[in-house]
Amino acid sequence: MSVLNKQVAIVTGSSKGIGAEIAKVLAKNGAKVVINYIGGKVAAEKIVKEIVQNGFEAISIQADISKSEDVKNLFDTAISHFGKVDILVNNAGIMMNSLIKDTTDEIFEKQFNVNVKGVFNTLREASTQLADNGSIINISSTVTRTNFPTYGIYSATKSAVQQISSVFAKEIGNRGINVNCVLPGPTGTELFLEGKSDETITQLSNSNAFKRLGTPSDIAKIVSFLATDEAKWINGQNIGVNGGMA
Repeated sequence: MSVLNKQVAIVTGSSKGIGAEIAKVLAKNGAKVVINYIGGKVAAEKIVKEIVQNGFEAISIQADISKSEDVKNLFDTAISHFGKVDILVNNAGIMMNSLIKDTTDEIFEKQFNVNVKGVFNTLREASTQLADNGSIINISSTVTRTNFPTYGIYSATKSAVQQISSVFAKEIGNRGINVNCVLPGPTGTELFLEGKSDETITQLSNSNAFKRLGTPSDIAKIVSFLATDEAKWINGQNIGVNGGMA
């Protein structure tokens, strides 16, 4: 029997990259999956099609998680279709690098609106809509441990996610719901590789013990494990998934 048999998972920002891989691994392990997207409908439907062709269940739902009304509709639609939601994976996020002195109000606000307010919106909705004994996994980042220049605002948003998560874990634990953060290191997605020189990629690959970039699968397998009953005693933790980078 699949370890996530009959559970229903929402994965935000799952039309591509790490989010898409998380959705596929959850489905492979037996979950019914909601692919969330904001603008990439074609990409989202491609992931749904792939999951369904492999014999599993998935639907796509458009929602901007920075908008509370969209998040409510995301949960309501998922519950209307599948009957419940057991697993929430907050993967959606944006990164806009700049030195602090060069950071505009727009760069600051966009990242906080999606990365922090978006997570807040989904957690608030999950507080009443997620099924008892469910699991929440929020994707943070290893940059909260590295203090790289130009990552100041982004790392601040991800640090906020970690703090909100640890507090929420104690607030919602009485319903058997555990809440954890996964902190990926440099991961070889199309978005991550775009615009980076071979030298930069090599340098980042050498920053961990295994001398390679992470893969979306490396991240997805840990997320899937955290959604299982076997991981229930793991709660309120920030788990680095970065090959020993930091």
